[in-house]
Amino acid sequence: MSALPWRSQIQVLWRAFELDPNASYKSDTDLVPYADRLARKYGTSVSEGQAMIDRMTGVAAMDGIDFRFDLIRPSNTFDAHRLVHFAHDHGRQDIMKERFLRAYMCEGESMEDREALTRLAVEAGLAEREVTDVLAGDAYAEAVRADEALASQYNIRGVPFFVIGERYGISGAQPAETLREALVTAWHGVAEASVAEGIVCGPDGCR
Repeated sequence: MSALPWRSQIQVLWRAFELDPNASYKSDTDLVPYADRLARKYGTSVSEGQAMIDRMTGVAAMDGIDFRFDLIRPSNTFDAHRLVHFAHDHGRQDIMKERFLRAYMCEGESMEDREALTRLAVEAGLAEREVTDVLAGDAYAEAVRADEALASQYNIRGVPFFVIGERYGISGAQPAETLREALVTAWHGVAEASVAEGIVCGPDGCR
């Protein structure tokens, strides 16, 4: 993506969105293959579900990311979102979010395992004692709920979803150039902009 002359003025804010607020990780013996989950949710065959996975894995591989759907543990992400807000207050939000995403999508970590969350947060540069204090209480719970209420107002049903300048919405995984064009459009205040759609993950899985 070619450099933007006003890149230093762009601020990225990660907001909370729970794909499945009722999700809970139990044990590896209870895990259902991801292709089976997709087939069940979308009423397709297991081979079609695997094709969805292959497409997503291929897109990630283009950016050097090794998605491991065979390791993914469906889990409740509420505490993880609270820690992302905590990391924002300490200037570590990007690092924390990226670490959580890699842990979940590539390393098979459970996002409701507080010991794992603490370890990952420390790896992202946060103080262990402060992290454990956040997890032990309800800090940032209201901030997470506020983000989810905002997503509902925007009619967001899956991730990733990009809101640029509070004007334009871009749904799904996108090439860097598509995001660049959207940023330029928002920066110059163009009256209309096309909304791109890519691979999106929602409560019922990814497609």
